[in-house]
Amino acid sequence: MAAPSDSSKPGPTSPGYEASGVNTDQAEDGLGRLIGHIKSTWSLSDARVQLDLGYFANVIDLAGTGIAICTDGIGSKALVAQMVGKYDTVGIDCVAMNVNDLICVGATPLSMVDYVAVESAQPAMLEAIGAGLAEGARQSNISISGGEIAQLKDIIKGHGEGLGFDLAGTAVGHVEIDKINLGAGVRPGDVIVGISSNGIHSNGLSLARRALFELADYQADSHVEALGHSVGEELLRPTYIYVAEALDILARVKDIGALIHITGDGFLNLCRVKADVGFIIDDLPQTPALFPLIQDITGSDNMEMYHVFNMGIGFCLVVRPGDADQVIDIVRGHGKACQRIGYVTDGPKGSVKIEPAGIEMTR
Repeated sequence: MAAPSDSSKPGPTSPGYEASGVNTDQAEDGLGRLIGHIKSTWSLSDARVQLDLGYFANVIDLAGTGIAICTDGIGSKALVAQMVGKYDTVGIDCVAMNVNDLICVGATPLSMVDYVAVESAQPAMLEAIGAGLAEGARQSNISISGGEIAQLKDIIKGHGEGLGFDLAGTAVGHVEIDKINLGAGVRPGDVIVGISSNGIHSNGLSLARRALFELADYQADSHVEALGHSVGEELLRPTYIYVAEALDILARVKDIGALIHITGDGFLNLCRVKADVGFIIDDLPQTPALFPLIQDITGSDNMEMYHVFNMGIGFCLVVRPGDADQVIDIVRGHGKACQRIGYVTDGPKGSVKIEPAGIEMTR
């Protein structure tokens, strides 16, 4: 079992998120009860587990070869796909959620297997999901080497008769054991470079759906002027894949402090690094229109918003000050918006101060 993925990594439960059916405090208690049993298996195999649980992926030592592994899914984004009747992008999300975690340990993604649980095996839906998986694989330069379809009509339910499905995957990659990156070398003064997201990605959909479809009473095809298109189109934007730029940076920049996937828990993901540091975010790009729209509808405060959503930044790199310009140029060369958003401090450890939002979060 890999380290807990971003979508399952519990964080502080906020009132709005709990009202939307997600209780992260309860999940954390359950995860704590599960972990002991999982770790008891680590002595059973000659493929030695290299990392503790809690980072973005784990690594096993297979006869001197480091194999990175992680697992994740698309969560309740599946419900939006059902509402819209469009299934050809959620496969990209599934690939993205996995490969974006693999690169955080410095690994090159290699392959993935998928698991699709369906209420009813509908050929057109499965074909569209497969098209998305293939596109995600092309963007990541990986293979989809297998998978499983389970028909679970008594378990899987969704939006519309027979349309329920869940989609998850497990990905593997390669990293040399002595090049595993856990952010242990991050130090005060390092620069945080933020890469743009493509909207909500695959986290916070429970709160977003409650805000837009329940509280605001929008339909999936409702055109919202602030968004420039329909609600369904906005929520189905596929998660950006950051593999190409991350591998390019790892190849060209000698000393990368950390690579951080900004998913569930938002910027608190920075605090996963194995260094005794804190973080200050002092310059953010304009927040995508979706997030202030959700905030206006729900009345959520900034603390909740920055805990639940990526707020426009999907991936961060912590780099030495002298490397920041080169890193930014490389990312922009791959077609994504990118800028310096903050810096590392000497503490307190596990804290992120987001100055534009006037908040400080602690892990």
